[in-house]
Amino acid sequence: MKSSGMPHPDPAAFIQANLSISPVPAIPEILLHTAGPASGLWRLAGRGEADPPPYWAYPWAGGAVLARHLLDRPEKVIGRRVLDLGAGSGLVAIAAAKAGAAVVTAADVDANAIAAIGLNAALNSVNIVAVATDIIEAPPPEETDLLLVGDLFYDPALAVRVMAFLRRCKTAGIEVLIGDPHRAYLPQSALQRIATHAVSDFGAGSSDGAVQAGVFSLS
Repeated sequence: MKSSGMPHPDPAAFIQANLSISPVPAIPEILLHTAGPASGLWRLAGRGEADPPPYWAYPWAGGAVLARHLLDRPEKVIGRRVLDLGAGSGLVAIAAAKAGAAVVTAADVDANAIAAIGLNAALNSVNIVAVATDIIEAPPPEETDLLLVGDLFYDPALAVRVMAFLRRCKTAGIEVLIGDPHRAYLPQSALQRIATHAVSDFGAGSSDGAVQAGVFSLS
């Protein structure tokens, strides 16, 4: 629960003070502000201490596998206009920028994520346009060549909305790449696997061991 008499912390200042900087496992090219046990994220998110942590505070496997893939295959993004949907920490967007994308936009509904993306982009010396908006009910984004989707299939209702949006984007001529470690609501029958990488899944509590996560395109 929020504390009624406490001012809401400034997100950027809180992240800098409480989240340590470390390289992403399996992706040493990228540094992120990452939460630890004593980070006190509930104070920033306005939640209770027992509530689930926010997604932007960890490198989840779906984003990690996409980031690894783009850094290994820069021809996927060089010179292209890229949008990272549900960007969280900005890991995928940062990888796209490092791999040579012309323009990278990161979209997330959490304003604290937008602050984290700005800080993480600066850590990695890349330019990313971060926007706090829910775009999945909107028309396909203009001036976008490649849509990147890391780990958005963990909730059934969200998965349906995301897939409808991705279908509209594909119809509009936008290439779609999805990174996912086979979450419960990943629509595998509608996807084609194009790569597999072993990555850690910090947010799911499996940071000590790798998971086999996939990169997929729409069938």
